[in-house]
Amino acid sequence: MGKLIGIATRTEKRAQMDVHSSKAVSFNQGVGSDFRGRNKGKRQVTVMSIEAWEKVCEEIGKNIEWTTRRANLLVEGVELEKTEGGIISIGEAQLEITGELDPCNRMDEQFPGLTKVLTPFWRGGVTCRVISEGDINVGDEVQLITT
Repeated sequence: MGKLIGIATRTEKRAQMDVHSSKAVSFNQGVGSDFRGRNKGKRQVTVMSIEAWEKVCEEIGKNIEWTTRRANLLVEGVELEKTEGGIISIGEAQLEITGELDPCNRMDEQFPGLTKVLTPFWRGGVTCRVISEGDINVGDEVQLITT
């Protein structure tokens, strides 16, 4: 079992990430009313692990805020590499993992070299689609169900 340790959303493309202690996860809005959550495709919700983020910070030689990655959810104790097709259960919500969250050039705009260190081992996290709505809270248990 893992744990949810961070929730973040943004209102529009390139907007600052806002951090929350709880949010509703829905089919129509993703996490809260996140900009990307309205897209019902493969990238409705993004999830990253703190363990991967700590490796990234170690490699770039600087401890930077996890929201720099622009992921919606930060989990602890859950290995996300090569989990496409799996289900992440958090609180009342369930998310289907649709693939790897590939880093884009926006990462290097925020911190030079970030894209390169996010690329191996799915360190950038995963993309997900909402398959069961519900409320989530920092501190909720996170379970990865693989097929």
